[in-house]
Amino acid sequence: MYMITMIQSQAYKITGERKYIDRAAREIVVYLDELQRPNGLFYHAPDVPFFWGRGNGWMAAGMTELLSILPADNPDRPRIMEGYLTMMASLKAYQMPSGMWNQLIDDPECWAETSCSAMFSYAIITGVKSGWLNVKDYEEVARKAWMALVDYLNEDGDITDVCVGTNKENSRQYYYDRKRSTGDYHGQAPMLWCAYALLK
Repeated sequence: MYMITMIQSQAYKITGERKYIDRAAREIVVYLDELQRPNGLFYHAPDVPFFWGRGNGWMAAGMTELLSILPADNPDRPRIMEGYLTMMASLKAYQMPSGMWNQLIDDPECWAETSCSAMFSYAIITGVKSGWLNVKDYEEVARKAWMALVDYLNEDGDITDVCVGTNKENSRQYYYDRKRSTGDYHGQAPMLWCAYALLK
């Protein structure tokens, strides 16, 4: 959901050929129609009914990147925007009081995870700045998330509590027990995306 979007978007940026961005849009619509749940989130897999944080982060970031460059006349843009807005509303509802999101998004007992929190923050910051999201409804969500994430940076500038690479597993405990790493690029890169979005 993220990698396809990135490759096709970059091909469009470099060549200017619409076929690449149109292909990415069609692909995202297939994912939305097949995998997005009514609450706007995505199971880790069709046979694994858990809303894993980073899995959802890839979709949030992918839709954000795509919408940022997708031409206004693309016929799939309204459907993608609908999916994006539905997801953002759900993320707003599931944000923890601390400003973070959890490893399992809808499980308040699960641990706060930084890579998904940064991905969601990037999607919301960009949405507010692009006018897709109402400033009054989402500005505080973005601010709380960014301020919370900054506290997870150590003295070396590495972000902590990043879930290690995770395959699907139909077990809630599996997601609870995933190791947490520090300085993992899955978390470092989204923090830079947030900083870029804030400065843009």
